[in-house]
Amino acid sequence: MSSATPTSSPGADAPLLVTQLHDLHVELGAKMVPFAGYDMPVQYPSGILTEHLHTRESAGLFDVSHMGQIRLSGETFAAVATALETLCPADFQALQPGQQRYSFFTDSSAGILDDLMVTRMGPGDGSDHIFMVVNAGCKDADIAHLRANLSNRCKIEVLADRALVALQGPKAAAVFARLVPESGKLKFMSGKSLNAAGFDVIATRSGYTGEDGFEISVANKDAVAFVKKLLADPDVKPVGLGARDSLRLEAGLCLHGNDITEKTNPVEANLVWAMQKRRREQGGFPGAGIVQQQLADGPSRKRVGILPEGKAPARAHTEITDFGGRVIGEITSGGFGPSLGMPIAMGYVETAHAAIGTEINLMVRGKALPAKIAAMPFVPHRYQR
Repeated sequence: MSSATPTSSPGADAPLLVTQLHDLHVELGAKMVPFAGYDMPVQYPSGILTEHLHTRESAGLFDVSHMGQIRLSGETFAAVATALETLCPADFQALQPGQQRYSFFTDSSAGILDDLMVTRMGPGDGSDHIFMVVNAGCKDADIAHLRANLSNRCKIEVLADRALVALQGPKAAAVFARLVPESGKLKFMSGKSLNAAGFDVIATRSGYTGEDGFEISVANKDAVAFVKKLLADPDVKPVGLGARDSLRLEAGLCLHGNDITEKTNPVEANLVWAMQKRRREQGGFPGAGIVQQQLADGPSRKRVGILPEGKAPARAHTEITDFGGRVIGEITSGGFGPSLGMPIAMGYVETAHAAIGTEINLMVRGKALPAKIAAMPFVPHRYQR
């Protein structure tokens, strides 16, 4: 559930869209690049390494307004939750008021169409609704998917009038509490509507860096003033897509389109924790039979962490081989881990080679470079549970 290393979008000839914060990024000296159809900041003058380490040590602020914000509502919260469960393998019916869950849309082959965040919002009764955030590159397809399958059961509202920012790092909570003390009551994976120094926001204590922090939805008309308020705090620095990608990789978090796709299923992707027991047992979502079979028999391959030896990073699509030269898998994300000062990667290998410590080779520019299967996350999560 993250921004990738920027690439041209499929509609590369179409004019790039911009977020409400675009002019502010330019004013701050950001290097802008095409990503998912938007003109987005990949880094600011301080550079990706500095931005990454600042987020690990203090508080980084990310513009993630290109992602999709959606509200699902209906006659009762139970009806909305039950409807959404026909598309996702999470237990939404059990969500408590303000509680958030990570989930994904699956297809009939149990492939992952997109991953997403779902929060129960409202006064805490049957009138509560679902607030959903989906990935930028899948946004249009996700909205069409919801409308095609749930229009007769839910009201589907695309919140195009709202920006979204992520405040991440060990000082994020203190920074946000200076604007809205009540935010300190939120725990990891929970959300609430708040008034932050005069701005009405929807805040969830979540993010995609492995650090404590918040994702904050704010009206477009207030976005620039709100972000300037946050940036006025000396602990906060703006951070671009480059560091966002290295941070999530260190945290062992999947990137849709790389680590999870319609060709990967939740069991081999090590995402069984996101499918609660009732859903695993009862099914009722696309591809449920395949998931249940994989749970019973075990997957033929697994998503793993990888530590290359030396200093050469191994990028996505690098082949993984055994010592006999046989291809046993592929890297799906790879790069340099600034917090560790060394290259890191994740990918899929045959289950027989997935044990931590297993020695493998990575085919980098025609050379077999040694590496080992490693535990993830590479950097410990610091969520406030």
